[in-house]
Amino acid sequence: MGCLSFTPSLLPRGGIVQGLIVGITAAIGYGLGVLLACVWRAFADRAPRIPRRRAWAVFLVCAFVLFAAFFALGQYWQNEIRNLMGVKDYNILFAVLSPLVAALVFCLLLLLARGIRGLYRWAASLLRRWIGPRATHAVAWILAAGVTYLIVTGLLLDGLVGVANETFSLRDTTTTEGVQQPGSALRSGGPDSLVPWDSLGRQGRNFTGTGPSERDIAQFSHRPAMEPIRTYAGLGSASDTESRAALAVQDLTRAGGFQRKNLLVVTTTGSGWVDPASIDTFEYLSGGDSAAVALQYSYLPSWISYLVDQTKAREAGRDLFDAVYDVWSKLPAGERPRLFVAGESLGSFGGEAAFSGEYDLRNRTAGTLFAGPPNFNTLFREFSDRRDAGSPEVQPVYKDGRTVRFSNDPVTGIVPTGQPWEGSRVLYLMHPSDPIVWWSPRLVFSEPDWIGQAPGRDVLEGMVWMPFVTFWQVTADLPFSTGVPAGHGHKYAAEYVDGWNAVMQPSGVSGEDLSSLRSIIGAEK
Repeated sequence: MGCLSFTPSLLPRGGIVQGLIVGITAAIGYGLGVLLACVWRAFADRAPRIPRRRAWAVFLVCAFVLFAAFFALGQYWQNEIRNLMGVKDYNILFAVLSPLVAALVFCLLLLLARGIRGLYRWAASLLRRWIGPRATHAVAWILAAGVTYLIVTGLLLDGLVGVANETFSLRDTTTTEGVQQPGSALRSGGPDSLVPWDSLGRQGRNFTGTGPSERDIAQFSHRPAMEPIRTYAGLGSASDTESRAALAVQDLTRAGGFQRKNLLVVTTTGSGWVDPASIDTFEYLSGGDSAAVALQYSYLPSWISYLVDQTKAREAGRDLFDAVYDVWSKLPAGERPRLFVAGESLGSFGGEAAFSGEYDLRNRTAGTLFAGPPNFNTLFREFSDRRDAGSPEVQPVYKDGRTVRFSNDPVTGIVPTGQPWEGSRVLYLMHPSDPIVWWSPRLVFSEPDWIGQAPGRDVLEGMVWMPFVTFWQVTADLPFSTGVPAGHGHKYAAEYVDGWNAVMQPSGVSGEDLSSLRSIIGAEK
């Protein structure tokens, strides 16, 4: 199991991460071996035997040869992945240290497992005084498992989440260097705004305190432009999600957002972050005749929010869209702005929550753009699982692409080409190498279609599925999903240019303009 963990996954791995994966999978392999041996002895009705010296010698020689061979193969595979993605960073010292890290992790997990076994034996020794041997074994294991579960979930997990929440809440009070309070009344936190600057949080201040100016947009489009409107409500702006949504929409109304031609509802990631590449592109392509509204629902970054804040993301997406739609739907039909929805990562999960399916997205929006959707997204899974026969999971086709489409790289085209894409357009951007898109607990025991089918453009053909191993490999990819060049992993940048161009269908935008905008957005990222 340890050797198999050297096989390639979605992203290049450093030596420390590789050692961590080897240690975990080797411990799982050891546990499976112990379990199988226990079952075999039960059928054979005999006690454990002391292994012979020859057995130890054969094992150690085989283990050394296999580990050395797979370690070398692992370095080759990692080099192939780095070349595929254009990654230059490589620390040979960490690669050399990976076996030591693996041994340390393996020993710690083994000690933990034997500690649980010791707890079971202690409980069994006490219970034997009052109940029979069969009941003793069952009850002792239940007690050991229960205590372990309570320690892991109640003390460790909750404690770590509490520490993380405290840490990131302090960070939320800071302001990114170079970001200043807006002097425009068209931004939350600016003059006459209903939302105080100090209540926006770090990411809210980034959202309203940055972005292309009227001059920047005019310089790009070579036409007169407008100053975009951005409104936002942070965790400190109101006590609950519904109140924050109402406040953000009130500020949007004050700033004149419903009088603009294009209105964008953004569901943020866990920390309240909105990808500048997405919102800036939207404003450039709309000529600044746009308004955008967002709110914060957590202090935690998305990779932690996956575990604890999914409900908050769903509530934020639904409450914000409903608050906007309530005002928008009461306007005269000819005076309504075009209503768009966007979200990246956990933001796409929250953004989906406001809609029941394809028809709802088509009927209530002018277009939707989701990037890097987590594998557990309800609508994403529905569209992907019910894809047209013959279309791969890495780029599925849903009902001939009449409303919903998927793209790994919209610059090269959005399938199915040649098919009509009328009315509201829904587009999912997803890289074949994005672990956020492909991670699922089902990887433990079942092979997904995306591995069994032809690999995507930035995934090695040598990637195969193995029980337990693949799950931990992709899990280890998650925290480093943005540590790769743009266009790979969970890093979306220039893709937004062609993605928003396809969804918004702006007039007067040439191929040369799109190329220029890709350079602008790529430089910002």
